[in-house]
Amino acid sequence: MTPNSTTAEVRLAKLGVHLPDAPTPFGAYVPAVQTGNLLFLSGMLATSGHTATVVGVVGKNLDMKAGREAAYIAAMNVLALTKKQLGSLNRVSHVVRLGVYVAATPEFTDHPKVADAASELLRDVFGEETVSSRLVFGVASLPLGSPVELEVILEVRE
Repeated sequence: MTPNSTTAEVRLAKLGVHLPDAPTPFGAYVPAVQTGNLLFLSGMLATSGHTATVVGVVGKNLDMKAGREAAYIAAMNVLALTKKQLGSLNRVSHVVRLGVYVAATPEFTDHPKVADAASELLRDVFGEETVSSRLVFGVASLPLGSPVELEVILEVRE
C-alpha cells in the first residue's frame, strides 16, 4: 500500500456509513464461502434482518430511485457480511464480479442505472482500482419481494 492510499475501513468512516448487522441465511445454505483467495457471497437482498426493506417490481410499483435504494441497501449488506467473514474490509483486494438481479417489468430498460447504486458504493469503499466486472439481469421476481439481489465475488488478502 502506498503512503497516500486509503483503506476501505477509512473510506467507509469518511462516508459516514454505519453497517447493518450482517445478514443471516434464509434457508439451507451458508452466507459466504471462501476458496483460496476468493470469497463468494450468497445472494444479498435489500433486507434488514429477515425482512425486505424495499418490496416491489421496478417499472410497476417502484421507480428507478426506489430500485437504486434497494441496490444500495443490498450493497450495505454485502459490506456487513464481508466484514463479518473477513474481520476487516481492508482484506478485500479486488471486487472481481458483481451480479445484479433486478425484478422489473419487461418494459423497464434502465437496469444498469439501478445497479450503479451498488457499484458506486462498493467503488467508494474499496477504491476506484477495485471496480468490478458486472452482469445485470432483469427477472420476474426475487426472494421476499426484494427488487434487487446482488451476487458478489471478492478477491481477498491473507
